[in-house]
Order: sequence, then structure tokens, then C-alpha cells
Amino acid sequence: MPQSETVDKILDAAEELFAERGFSETSLRMITSKANVNLAAVNYHFGSKNALIHAVFARFLTPFSATLEKAFDALEARCEGNPPTLNQTLWALTESAVRMPQRNEKGISIFMRLLGLAYTQSQGHLRKFLEQEYSEPFGRFMRLLKEATPQLSAVDRYWRIQFMLGATAFTMSSSDALRDILQNKLGVETTVQEIASRLVPFLAAGMQAEDAMLVPPQSEKVSVA
Repeated sequence: MPQSETVDKILDAAEELFAERGFSETSLRMITSKANVNLAAVNYHFGSKNALIHAVFARFLTPFSATLEKAFDALEARCEGNPPTLNQTLWALTESAVRMPQRNEKGISIFMRLLGLAYTQSQGHLRKFLEQEYSEPFGRFMRLLKEATPQLSAVDRYWRIQFMLGATAFTMSSSDALRDILQNKLGVETTVQEIASRLVPFLAAGMQAEDAMLVPPQSEKVSVA
């Protein structure tokens, strides 16, 4: 079996199992069994489970980062020195993701599940890897978000970005199920691109919503006779 084919089989199996079971719950033996390769092949090509996890993310993020940088270059050129709007920035990010060539029709939903797991499971090595390898394009994205929302405090912007990422991760990782529900309930077919077109204005509205943090009312004291 050619080396590149072996690597792809291992990455395909690891990607699917990590998304389905999580990182800690997926063993290398599960991966080698699904990929139909021996354990020595994983050790030879990747060296460790952590390195394999990094490679799974890099297979999507490296080409995506290059596409995103080009999209931001084009966007800033069109704006001729003016800060891009929030909608424009979010569209550049979303279109770069949905237009990425996919190895299969579930590629983006699987990756979004993996991205969610990177933050919900204890994978400090992965967060460190992502920060080291992809800080430039995503740092640029954060800068554009800041320029587009000067009215927000640093704390408000932080939380709204987290809420935005959460909504995006849930929607895109569940896109297959959501499309099936829409088809079964309303008889309407949709695409990932159409989902993204509905998601972007929702995210932009949330980022720019008027600050009105509610304070829970104090509980009324009940006197006992």
C-alpha cells in the first residue's frame, strides 16, 4: 500500500472515531482496526496519539487557513483602508469554510464536532498546537472582529465570541441531522451553504446586540407564621 494511502486511511479512521467517541475514549487499536493497518504504521507515520490528533486537525486547518488569509486579503482590499463590517468578516470566514474541498459530504460537520471537543475535553496539548500553528489567521479574524465592534468592552466581546462559536459549532456539526429534521417536518430541502447564509446574520445580530445583561430578581422572603 502506498505511504500516502496508508496515512489517509489512518487519518480518515481517526477523524471519524474521535468525532464519534471523543479523544480519550478512542484508542489507537480502535483506529488501526478501522483503518485496517497495524499499530506499527501509526507509530511510524505519526509517532504518538497526540501527534495523530494534531495531524487530524492540520489536514483541515492548514488549507482552510490559507483560503481564509486570501479571503481576508481580498476583503480588506475591497474596503480600501476602512474596517470591514462584522457581516463582511463573518461571511469571509464562513464562505472559506463551506467552499473548502471536502473528502466526503460530512467533512465539515465532522470537523466542527472535533473543534467542539477540543474545547470541551481536556486536551491542553491540542489547544497549544492550534495556538502555535494557526495563531496568525485566527488572530487576524479576532482583530477584524474587534475593529467591527468598537462599542463592546473586552469582556462583552469575549463572551459574545464564545456564544458565537458555540452556536456555529452546534449548527454546523449537527447540519446533517438538522437538514433531515427540516425535510421530515416541513418538506424543505437545504444545503450547508444555505444553513451558513442563515447563520451569519444571526451571529452578527448577536455580536452587535444592545447590552442589556439581566440581573436575576432577589428572591422574596417568605415569612412563616
